[in-house]
Amino acid sequence: MAVAAGSRRAHDGGGVSVTSRVLGILGSFDDQHRGLTLTEIAARAGLTLPTAHRLVGELAAWGALRRTSLGQYVIGRRLWDLGLLAPVQTGLRETAAPFLQDLYGATLATVHLAVRDGTQVLYLDRVSGHASVPVISRVGARLPLHSTGVGKVLLAHAPAEVRAAVLGEPLQRFTAYTIIQPDRLESQLRRVRQDGYATTAEEMTLGACSIAVPISVAARTVAALGIVVPDLRGRPRLVPAMHVAAQGIARSLAPG
Repeated sequence: MAVAAGSRRAHDGGGVSVTSRVLGILGSFDDQHRGLTLTEIAARAGLTLPTAHRLVGELAAWGALRRTSLGQYVIGRRLWDLGLLAPVQTGLRETAAPFLQDLYGATLATVHLAVRDGTQVLYLDRVSGHASVPVISRVGARLPLHSTGVGKVLLAHAPAEVRAAVLGEPLQRFTAYTIIQPDRLESQLRRVRQDGYATTAEEMTLGACSIAVPISVAARTVAALGIVVPDLRGRPRLVPAMHVAAQGIARSLAPG
């Protein structure tokens, strides 16, 4: 009897575990699908509508999902709270926060803290104000490495196999200025390692340029610090200030 009960808890028919189905529901959400109807969730997760209805209801009751007034489901606050407990976010975000605030206060530009997540850049924190250039990045968002300043820094210092994977796939064009030629991007990445910073000029969004520097601990780049500006004319003044902030974060992160 105990085995049968455990089997019912572990599986929801067809040999597919309930855990897998729940993860499939959560995995149906991404940056392009932030709000989904129950029918859309079922289709994207490969579930029948009754199964999706039952599991989504349980997730919503627990706070992992939230139903909007339009009838769509979005990720709930409880998952966000759990995500903040991840070591990559808690230690790095808390350590970097004062430096991001100081850099914003000195520049009034949108300031980003980001890490590499596979072949994408994951934005851990952002500080901005009314005077900042509008940006599409949000905390928790993932964007391409090749078209963002922080992404280029992280890609330049990534393992060779990661660079090969990114350069080996067709690079998506977001504006007329996005660099999509692998040879040209590879040359730029070498320059990033040489100069110690990366720039973009309207490569992700028209009207937005960026400057980014690495945050390195024990000779390993663990994150990138970036700002978004309307143009790159202030680069000679901004890069040194960004390096000071990045070095401050790195010293605070260093063990001992």
